[in-house]
Amino acid sequence: MTQSSPVPKDRLVDIFRAALEAVDPYRAVARHADEILSRYGKGGFRRLYVLAFGKAASPMVRAVADRMGHAVTGGVAITKYGHQVEAGKSLRIDVHEAGHPLPDENGLKATAEVMRLAGTFDAHTFALCLISGGGSALLVAPYGAVSLREKQEATDLLLKAGAEIHELNAVRKHASKVKGGRLAEIAFPATIESLILSDVIGDRLDVIASGPTAPDGTTYDDAVKVIEKYGLTRQVAPSILHLLREGAAGRAPETPKAGSPVFLRVTNRVVGNNGSALEAARRRAAELGFDAAVVSGEVRGEAREMGRRLAEAAVAAGGAGPGGAGKARCLISGGETTVTVKGHGLGGRNMELALAFAIEVEGTEGIALLSAGTDGTDGPTDAAGAIVDGQTAAKARARGIEPEKYLAHNDSYHFFKEAGGLFRTGPTGTNVMDVQVMLVE
Repeated sequence: MTQSSPVPKDRLVDIFRAALEAVDPYRAVARHADEILSRYGKGGFRRLYVLAFGKAASPMVRAVADRMGHAVTGGVAITKYGHQVEAGKSLRIDVHEAGHPLPDENGLKATAEVMRLAGTFDAHTFALCLISGGGSALLVAPYGAVSLREKQEATDLLLKAGAEIHELNAVRKHASKVKGGRLAEIAFPATIESLILSDVIGDRLDVIASGPTAPDGTTYDDAVKVIEKYGLTRQVAPSILHLLREGAAGRAPETPKAGSPVFLRVTNRVVGNNGSALEAARRRAAELGFDAAVVSGEVRGEAREMGRRLAEAAVAAGGAGPGGAGKARCLISGGETTVTVKGHGLGGRNMELALAFAIEVEGTEGIALLSAGTDGTDGPTDAAGAIVDGQTAAKARARGIEPEKYLAHNDSYHFFKEAGGLFRTGPTGTNVMDVQVMLVE
């Protein structure tokens, strides 16, 4: 942007906030409360238990407390550190905080409580499962001889190798006692209603939180192929590789598939997703006077490469859209990229995308981008993402800060900390992947 036209940070943030409001977990659960209570009352059930896990667990539980608390028998909730709100005490729901994206001992203990409770369910039990992104790490129970440390290491290796979420989850499901439909197996013959906030492209039920109450569409063989694809056969713990190969050979029980009787009383319902967030952002941008369009709801692949592609799209958009010559445009996208870690820096996929975008549009006037995680966190940092424009890289160079050097070391967080542009929201209470908002004058 030129000096006479500063970065429209307030408009970028306004549009991003509209996206968050559209996928508010509290509202997503509250609007189904009456239907669930009616189903519970007419079904002759004797107990209503709540099992919640994911970054949005607390606001989802709070909605249950406010709208149907009188009917709840008890339950267990697991959320990420710093994401807990006082919501479950009046419902006799035990709320735990645990590690994400790497599982930890707290998650292990909390999941053991989930399994113990689910194991008591019978045909007169109605189980309300509140599932959101992050559940794969938070709901953790290693299978067989696999230890928590070994599962942590495998998860870390796959993340750093740039594995996509469905690939990562194929491995995690087959090394777990609760993922890939196995929680539904434990809770059988209870009736299960799962309200799901999707954080995956395509809203695949078997991928969101590794599908604890959904039929698993992957196999042990798929998991082995993921390990081999990223060249990790010598780095992944022998216990995990042995389990996966034994399963692929038919010597370990598979996760339950479509058609299994354990799913006869299970209903999985997506109540919020990235598409809803993107459409709300588009509407808000239009209200602000922009010629607004959702250009992609499937942003995936390497973050830096996608940053370059989005920059090319922004430059190509020019300053005029179909809404009228000279009308400012707002291009909106969303999804979930990956970062293949080769350096020793600190950052997240949104900041890496934004840094690559900034380098690509350097010197171009009238372009600005906000890229952020809807959960308020980007990688192991305190930022949700970053805001950049055509002068970000040039101004950094003038201060002796070389953008390419930071990008090469996967150190986008420290780049933006030094050069400016970090976007912080704190925990938002929701999680539907990432959103990019681009303004083009």
